[in-house]
Amino acid sequence: MERIFRRLIRTAIVLIYLVILAGSIVRMTGSGMGCPDWPKCFGHLIPPTEMDQVIWKPNTEFKKGMMIVQGDRLLVAQSDLRTSSEFSANNWAPYTRHDYAIFNAFHTWTEYINRLIGALAGLPILLIFLLSLGRIRRAPLNFLFALLALFFLGFEAWLGKYVVDGNLVPGHITIHMFGALVIVASLVVLLRRHSPNRETAAVRLRWLLPLSLILLLVQIYLGTQVREEVDILDKAHSVARSGMLEVIGKKFTDHRSFSWAISIASLLFFAFNRQSTTARGLLGFTIFAVAVGAGLFYADLPKALQPVHIVWAALFFGWLFHRILLHYRSQE
Repeated sequence: MERIFRRLIRTAIVLIYLVILAGSIVRMTGSGMGCPDWPKCFGHLIPPTEMDQVIWKPNTEFKKGMMIVQGDRLLVAQSDLRTSSEFSANNWAPYTRHDYAIFNAFHTWTEYINRLIGALAGLPILLIFLLSLGRIRRAPLNFLFALLALFFLGFEAWLGKYVVDGNLVPGHITIHMFGALVIVASLVVLLRRHSPNRETAAVRLRWLLPLSLILLLVQIYLGTQVREEVDILDKAHSVARSGMLEVIGKKFTDHRSFSWAISIASLLFFAFNRQSTTARGLLGFTIFAVAVGAGLFYADLPKALQPVHIVWAALFFGWLFHRILLHYRSQE
């Protein structure tokens, strides 16, 4: 049973990171409204692949809830119908949750794949919860962490619907990111609780590890705030990418300056624990994160680096949280 738990937890962790990657690619490509409704896509279980599928045509069958693009509006079929030779407005109602009425097959399928990965991630988390529920008396903490992961997965799904209904409402990147990190943390705790308690070599200045985690979380928060501003400017087409960071101003300089705090903590921990796997890993994660951040700054925010930056930060968090649990539990 423990082996099954471990496999499910590892699978769930991998899938959550794939969700983070897919979500960042959606943002990079501007595909967030590729599916204008939720959980379906233009009213279809399998999204359309070409414009011909989302426009009105004579002598064509439409199911209730299917959408068409009519000028600058989205219209929703009010019942199952077969069109006649002329368009009848009585069969359709305007979609009122937002005014976005654009079909782009690439954006649609990019967003749809993101949703599929999210749904796939829910399967192992649901199984983990059900298995933990069956052993709640013997291991109540396992059940609580499984419930936490499942709850936040549901919250992330709800937030996705809210974001689509509001045509990419501001502020959701930060909330989405921290919701995903809560899921990662819950799964990492479960992984440790279902794994052998391996001895970990003692390290000096052990308190620098949780401090580094706190600094990393602050840095992730600052980074998502910058990303929110970049998306707003990108959507408005008001500033070239080469000038965005100057316009963003203080939020960016705070994010850039705070990277020194994590770098100093990593270097200090490494200086006292050169032979430690944790020290080498902490320094390596920090160096790569700073290098990618520098690449974004000096290369005028290339879109391809944005998913790398955010996914690496999430990986950094998961790895560091796991190492903290290893060091503190092995020395209890």
